Amino acid sequence: MKRPKTVVGWREWICLPDLGVDRIKAKIDTGARTSAIHAYEIRPFERDGERFVRFSLHPVQRHATPVVACEARVEDERIVTSSNGEREKRYVIETRIELGEEVWPIEMTLTNRDEMGFRMLLGRRAVRRRFVVDPGGSFKLSGRPKTKPSTKVKSKPKAKVSEKTGHKKLRAKARLA
Repeated sequence: MKRPKTVVGWREWICLPDLGVDRIKAKIDTGARTSAIHAYEIRPFERDGERFVRFSLHPVQRHATPVVACEARVEDERIVTSSNGEREKRYVIETRIELGEEVWPIEMTLTNRDEMGFRMLLGRRAVRRRFVVDPGGSFKLSGRPKTKPSTKVKSKPKAKVSEKTGHKKLRAKARLA
């Protein structure tokens, strides 16, 4: 007898342990075939005859910090058609994903999603035969976090003198909670 599929919401908190991402909010997008993550400073290179890529990502939507430097083996390069109909050549990597108690490998494309609402899309290939998506629910499996990952200030604000005005401005250092 088959075990019942786990229900996930249309958005969930996930972990990408191979990339050093403890938590990123992902949109579960059954309209997208392949998963995608916001990546920039994408630089291909070779190591021992294999193709790799270095890239940076911002795991927190609408924030430029923290920055996570990543490196992964290139699985493929594909032409992907985005939701607005634009075609783009993207690097494809494979990485492990954690959602709830499950850990499994997925293919993911690297693209600039800076203007998009979510830094990551989890496409239908990644969730197929594993989950049922509740389009009216959020964080069904991962739970709603008590704090935002990078906006909770862990240190005291420091005064900095503005070069333009000469006035002191308070700046706080924030780090991933």
